[in-house]
Amino acid sequence: MLKTTLAIFAVGAMALGIHVHQAQAQGAKVSGPFTVAALPYAFDALEPAIDAKTMEIHHDKHHQAYVDNLNKEVAATPALKDATLEDIIANVSKYSPAVRNNAGGHWNHTFFWNIMAPKDKAGAPSEDLVKAINAAFGSLDEFKAAFEKAGTSRFGSGWVWLIVRDGKLEITSTPYQDNPLMDDAPVKGTPILGNDVWEHAYYLQYQNKRGDYLKSWWPVVNWAQVSEGYAAATKK
Repeated sequence: MLKTTLAIFAVGAMALGIHVHQAQAQGAKVSGPFTVAALPYAFDALEPAIDAKTMEIHHDKHHQAYVDNLNKEVAATPALKDATLEDIIANVSKYSPAVRNNAGGHWNHTFFWNIMAPKDKAGAPSEDLVKAINAAFGSLDEFKAAFEKAGTSRFGSGWVWLIVRDGKLEITSTPYQDNPLMDDAPVKGTPILGNDVWEHAYYLQYQNKRGDYLKSWWPVVNWAQVSEGYAAATKK
């Protein structure tokens, strides 16, 4: 069980493409205080799928707020003094709702920025990932439809995920800033793709039309990153 848990978190970190906060990339310690890494593309790079103003507010305001609040919680919680973000997520049921929400918000958003890319750099799923998608869902189009349905069916705020669970692909969703890596997640697995269905992720451009947002999002999925995450999650 311990080996399985450690393997899941190792793969989760690989799927990000970068570590979950900028300090490690700079050679600093990997525990808090946490920081928000710069986007790997310009605010307007994902248009027309996601407009520049939404990206700016989402990254600079919402994500930053999660990190600021997480750092406050870490400072006030001795048990979290040397904890990495992965440590916190793996044991999140032991901590306060504020720790849960803000640590989840930081992990989820860091993951989210890095599984997107400008349309001309988004690429296509690897051959192995396509085979796995076909086996699990019938076709890439059927997968997309199922993913969109899970996203629109999530009541209120939350996330929709494509995960690797027991070596197979599965779609799941979580409320608020939860994710499938949390120790008390109802459906545990390694996320390789995820979309934010909080209203702040799409409302400026799509208003209440969450389904339109989900459908318009596919051209900016960074399939190279998703494929790497799948390969890492299924590596024997």
